[in-house]
Formats: sequence, C-alpha cells, structure tokens
Amino acid sequence: MGEQIVIAMTIIAIFLIAGVSLNGIVDKVMQGKRLSYEAKAGPQTRDIREIVERQQMIEDRLQVLERIATDRGSLLADEIEALRRETLAVSHAKRENADAAQ
Repeated sequence: MGEQIVIAMTIIAIFLIAGVSLNGIVDKVMQGKRLSYEAKAGPQTRDIREIVERQQMIEDRLQVLERIATDRGSLLADEIEALRRETLAVSHAKRENADAAQ
C-alpha cells in the first residue's frame, strides 16, 4: 500500500513538473510572437495599445468602485440597523433590570 502511494505521488509530481515546463515554454513562444508583432507594428500601434490598456484598467477600477459603493451601502445600512437593534435590546434589558431591582 505504501509503495502505491509513493508511485502515485511520483507520477503526480512528474505531471506537475511537465505542466509547469510546458506553460513556461508556451509563455516564451507567445512573448516572442508578441514582441515580433510589436516590432512590425510601429510606434502608433503601441500608443493605441497603451491607450486601450489604460482605458481597460480604468474601467476595471470603476467597476470595483461601483461594486464597493453599492455593496458597502447596503452592508453598511444592514450593519447600522443591527447595531440599532442591539442598542435597543441592551436598553430594554437595562430597564427591565432596573425595574426588577426596585
């Protein structure tokens, strides 16, 4: 039983190493193609690409801010309401204790 586990772990390790290696090779090939394309494209295409990337980054940030604004507002309102309920419960408990003590 122990030998089978060792063999299985070895096979898994080999597949992981092969996967990481293939990923690195594919990444290098794609990076080389991207660089050759950019060299052929010229400066105007680079500027346009940079503008598009910046616009995409700004849109992503805007989506995050919108999500924070909408989600946080409802969460904040819920938290405030929960605190109000807790405060009312505590004040009622204090009144009951004070009435019981008298």
